[in-house]
Amino acid sequence: MANDAPEGERPKAPHFITADGMKKLRDELDQLWRVERPRVTNEVSTAAALGDRSENAEYIYGKRRLREIDRRLEFLAKRIESLTVFRPPVRPPEKVAFGVWVTLEDEDGNTVHYQLVGPDEFDVDAGKISVASPVARALLGKEVDDEATVERPRGSVTFTITAISYQPPRP
Repeated sequence: MANDAPEGERPKAPHFITADGMKKLRDELDQLWRVERPRVTNEVSTAAALGDRSENAEYIYGKRRLREIDRRLEFLAKRIESLTVFRPPVRPPEKVAFGVWVTLEDEDGNTVHYQLVGPDEFDVDAGKISVASPVARALLGKEVDDEATVERPRGSVTFTITAISYQPPRP
């Protein structure tokens, strides 16, 4: 088995992202590269044609915005290259792991649904939580009917896992 890690170091685990998360990153990269950067470049060129650049707010702001766009483009390109799109197995999950949707019931009988995703794609309002979050860490490796206790600033809460699936729950 090939090992690309330097001698004495463990190979790094892949950084996963869902297919939807990767699409969002690629869409942002495309939007910045094909729409935003050309628009700002044009604005900077127009402002530069007006003359004295040292006191030209549009030129100064445009150059600053171009640097921000270029930094974001570089970050996105490197990040996309370093990520591995997670492909769920054909068989249903038995334990909570990356990419699964988990249904939880709290002590009061309230139900919530979360998908465990990578740090690049979490969106709590959409039910997507980072696999590195305290809730996800408490859930990882657990099975249906297991309990998971999560420590929060306002006290701990215990959840019971009622379902695990690679498909989002139906409303």
